[in-house]
Amino acid sequence: MNSLLFNSTLVIYAVAAFCYLSLLVKPKESVGRAGHWLIILGLLVHLGFTLDRYLEAGHTPITNLHESLSFFSLAIVGVFIMFERRYKVSILGSFVIPLALLVLLVSAAFSHAIPPLNPALKSKWLAVHTTMAFLGYAAFAVSFGTSIMYLIQSHFLKKRRLGSLFQKLPPLDVLDEISYRCLTIGFPLLTFAIISGAIWAETAWGTYWSWDPKETWSLITWLIYAALLHGRLTTGWRGRKAAMLSIVGFVIMLFTFLGVNLLLPGLHSYK
Repeated sequence: MNSLLFNSTLVIYAVAAFCYLSLLVKPKESVGRAGHWLIILGLLVHLGFTLDRYLEAGHTPITNLHESLSFFSLAIVGVFIMFERRYKVSILGSFVIPLALLVLLVSAAFSHAIPPLNPALKSKWLAVHTTMAFLGYAAFAVSFGTSIMYLIQSHFLKKRRLGSLFQKLPPLDVLDEISYRCLTIGFPLLTFAIISGAIWAETAWGTYWSWDPKETWSLITWLIYAALLHGRLTTGWRGRKAAMLSIVGFVIMLFTFLGVNLLLPGLHSYK
């Protein structure tokens, strides 16, 4: 059942991604609606997979790279649906849903086995810390997709080449607002995840902070998004500067999540 649900989610996400990408070629309201309902169906099947995994494992299924990447993909889709419904921007799916699909495809490359739970992970903080972290990551992923769209629109305006793609993408002020809203959601979630992680570390290892590679890069990620939020609130950072820093922050966040696990072994390493 678990494999069937996972593979079904992959197929549904792939078809939904195709629908959303086709909007870049020829926008059709019917195609946008199809993508919308398909991605909702995919989310429900993905939730079923996650629940089935939880029942089989007996704990929150975010303890190895297969599970974590799958949950990250699930969170991206969930946050995307929220913003798609709020701002009525189906075209955003052209830049976000393929990313969610890619993350899920990468998760398929790692072992699907459910290993024994590491003693350090047997804590009530597992669900709290990891869920908050991945929801924050998902908000940053949507901001990343929005920032890419912003830079494309900005480039068209700068070159005064308002082609067909320019007409299909939302106005710059709408894209900037979505990116900002993602930041105001993602940053508090990331902050809470780091604080809860420190509390959990103290109970598991006897110290709140040990400058483990994961902790160090999480702090770097937090500082980048803190700088972006501070700039927006105090000096009015908008436009290209904010979009570029949002992209940089997402790349650093991906390294914190995936690169550190694969390249910098530490207390938080898991595969």
